[in-house]
Amino acid sequence: MIGTDRQIDVCVCTFRRPSLADTLASLIRCAVPDGWTVRIVVIDNDDEPSAKALVAASAAASPVPIDYVHAPGRNISIARNAALDAATGRLMAFIDDDEVATAGWLDCIVAVWAETGADVVLGPVDATYAADAPRWMRRGRFHATRPVWVGGEIRTGYSCNVLIDRASPALVGRRFRLELGRSGGEDTEFFHRMHAAGARIAYAPDALLTEPVPRSRQSFGWLMRRRFRSGQTHSLIVRDRRGGSGGRTLLLVKAASKVAVCGLAAAGLMFNPVRARAWALRGALHAGVMASLLGARDLQQYGRVDDPGYAP
Repeated sequence: MIGTDRQIDVCVCTFRRPSLADTLASLIRCAVPDGWTVRIVVIDNDDEPSAKALVAASAAASPVPIDYVHAPGRNISIARNAALDAATGRLMAFIDDDEVATAGWLDCIVAVWAETGADVVLGPVDATYAADAPRWMRRGRFHATRPVWVGGEIRTGYSCNVLIDRASPALVGRRFRLELGRSGGEDTEFFHRMHAAGARIAYAPDALLTEPVPRSRQSFGWLMRRRFRSGQTHSLIVRDRRGGSGGRTLLLVKAASKVAVCGLAAAGLMFNPVRARAWALRGALHAGVMASLLGARDLQQYGRVDDPGYAP
């Protein structure tokens, strides 16, 4: 039974990334929390089982069981839902296929779950850059991932570093939305729904993952597109809360005002490259909200083979 099980299923959704080998190697090196067992599950979202041989090679050298699941579709929601189906332990975790786990990652994130009794526990992701990455990018840590607190609580989450209690009532019947599986934001929406259903979300600041940032992502344009898409997801969540044409009009006016304020702030800080870009990125998020409210199509960021920098 889930309630007495002492197994942690660490799920890695993948799509044509050789970096998966480094991710699996780091998970094999992770300390296993006392009294628990760990199983790694790789969910391959490619049309063909392209990661199968890599996973088999890692499994052959691993003291930790590694299972392979083929869930084709080039839609990350399909892969994440397959992970929900494949998990059998009391706890399940998600880590991306371009991330590296620190040795104490599982220990830290499970300890916070045990201390807080939270339904979901998030951990931080720090970016690592090539030596020639722009200085403003390294200083601003624009690729790092941390939760956002609103009114003293975390109201949504992300899938790049998360632990989920499968016994949570808020998880029952929960699925990642397929229509968001190529644009991204499916995880934000998923954890927003869990929170709305009563889930408590905690943070484990020492449960660190690192993510090497490829050159294809080391540009201001990439960051702007990513933040714009995040705004589109945010718009979806806020619309669901408020509803009605009047509420949509008010949201549009607010978003437009915020775009203007962010633009002015970025212009006023043009000689401070980190702060100016931070304001510009905030403006891009609110521009994404506006675009979604006006009916613009969501940016496709997952499943593209022409530009691997777009994959989440």
